[in-house]
Amino acid sequence: MSEILHDVGDELAAVVSVPGELTYQTFTKFFDFIGESFILLGRTLAYIFRGRIDLRDTINQMAFIGVASLPIVLITVAFSGAVLSLYMSQLVVRWGIGSYTGAVTGVSIVREIGPVLTAVVVAARSGSAIAAEIGSMKVTEQIDALRALAVSPVRYLIVPRLLAAIIMLPAVTIFADVVGIAGGYAIAVINGVAGGGFVGTLKSWVLPYDVYMGLIKTIFFAAVIVIVGAQQGLLARGGATGVGRSTTNSVVISIVIIYILNFFLAYVMFGGRTAY
Repeated sequence: MSEILHDVGDELAAVVSVPGELTYQTFTKFFDFIGESFILLGRTLAYIFRGRIDLRDTINQMAFIGVASLPIVLITVAFSGAVLSLYMSQLVVRWGIGSYTGAVTGVSIVREIGPVLTAVVVAARSGSAIAAEIGSMKVTEQIDALRALAVSPVRYLIVPRLLAAIIMLPAVTIFADVVGIAGGYAIAVINGVAGGGFVGTLKSWVLPYDVYMGLIKTIFFAAVIVIVGAQQGLLARGGATGVGRSTTNSVVISIVIIYILNFFLAYVMFGGRTAY
C-alpha cells in the first residue's frame, strides 16, 4: 500500500511541477528571442551606419518587399477604408453631420489603418519569404559556407532587406493612405454624404502631423518584420519541416509584435494630445 501511495505521490508531484517548468521554458524562450533580436538588429544597423551596403541587393529587395507588395496592400486598405466609411456614413447621416465621415475616415486611415495593414500584409508576404529563404540556407548549410568564406551573413542577407523595408514601407503606406481615403470617399458619396463636405472635414481634421507619425510607425514595423523573419530563419532546424515552422512563427510573431508596438507608438504619438 505504501508503495502505491508513493507512486501516486510522485505522479502528482510531476503533474504539479509541469506548469512551473512550462512557465520557466516560456520565459527563457521569450528572453532568448528578445536578446537575439536586439543583437541582430544592432549588428545590422552597425553595418548600415558604416556604409557596408550592397546597393544592387538593396534595390532588388526594395522591388520585392515594396513594389511587389503594393497591389495587395492597396486592395486591402481600399476596402478597409470603404467598410469604415460605410458604417460611419450610415451612422452620422442620421444625425445630420454626414460630412464628418471624411474626418473620421481620414484620421483613422493615416494614423492606424494604412500603416498597420501595410505592415501586416508585408509581414505575411515578405516576412515569411525572408524566413523561408534564410531558413533554407541554414538547413542546407549555406550560412556556414558564407562564414567559411569570411562573408558575414548579417551583411550579406539582412542588411539589404532591412534597408529596403525601411525605405519602402513608408512609400507603400503613402499610396495605401490615398487609396484608402479614396475608397472611403466613394462609399460615403454613395451613402448620401456630400463630396465637398467629406473633403472639407478631411482637410480640417487630418493634419500633417498625423501623416508623418503614421509613416514613422512603419519604420519600426519594417524593423520588426525583417529582424523577426531573419531571426526565425536562422533558428531553422530539421529540413523542410523546420523551415516551414520558422516561416509560420515569423508571420505570427511579427503580426503580434506589430499590433502591440502600434499601441505603444500610438500612445506616445497621439495619447493625451488633442490635434483639434
